[in-house]
Amino acid sequence: MYPDEFDYHRAESVEDALELLAEHPGAEILAGGHSLLPTMKSGLASPDHLVDVGGVEAMKGIEGDGDTVSLGALTTYADAAESDAVREAAGVVAEAAHEIGDVQVRNRGTVGGNVAHADPASDLPGAMLAADATLVARGPDGERRIGVDDFFEGMYATALAEDELLTRIELPSRPDVVGTYAKKPSPSSGYAMVGIAVAATLDGGVVESVRVGANGVVDHGVRLGAVEEALAGESLDEDTIAAAADVAGDDVEDWMVMDDTQASAAFRMQLLSVYTERALSTVADRAGLVTA
Repeated sequence: MYPDEFDYHRAESVEDALELLAEHPGAEILAGGHSLLPTMKSGLASPDHLVDVGGVEAMKGIEGDGDTVSLGALTTYADAAESDAVREAAGVVAEAAHEIGDVQVRNRGTVGGNVAHADPASDLPGAMLAADATLVARGPDGERRIGVDDFFEGMYATALAEDELLTRIELPSRPDVVGTYAKKPSPSSGYAMVGIAVAATLDGGVVESVRVGANGVVDHGVRLGAVEEALAGESLDEDTIAAAADVAGDDVEDWMVMDDTQASAAFRMQLLSVYTERALSTVADRAGLVTA
């Protein structure tokens, strides 16, 4: 299939991109292209203008200052997955990036494009929620920082304004956090039918803090608050993990659960519990705990 006709604009800087967005309301941002171009070819998106930010050097690279690791929005999945800085600061993000697509996709697709596109079945929303990321956007009024809990609003919908550009993602550096990402991939596309991301701190096997994010369940990435509450202050053992997995769906209303050709709503709810248990068991194993 072929997309409708559009005008192509190549931005040389963040400021140039913002000027182009202001000049062409409704324009779409082109980064790695792996999210936008398929929707254009299928007819789901038909922008009149594309603003290509792929050459903006200021939006590339990974930097750390000890407290925070900053990923430029144009950081590829492969670079995020292979970065020692990202693995040490927020291993759950590196692990989720490694699960995206295949080698070709990971070498081209961008972290910022994935997050801004907000596909409910993509792998990074849950991981960003677990890692407590901060999304940094630039617009006509300057820079704006958006906490990840306020970022994902619905299917392909985020807190970004139409005249804003996601420039980087900041991850708090927490080398004491044990994290993992577990997903049930679609057999046809590799996207997550359900994906569970966990980032936890433990003291003597007791959960001091934990964030659990999920994607593929409803129309946007969500925190599993009931799971977090079931784990807080508890020993991470077999019984606690099973109890937490049992309440994985408590924060998800039945009408919200996606039901499509990939999986029924009922099956997704089963997967939600199963993969929550798998992810938590992996965290326990990585922390050197005996759960059975």
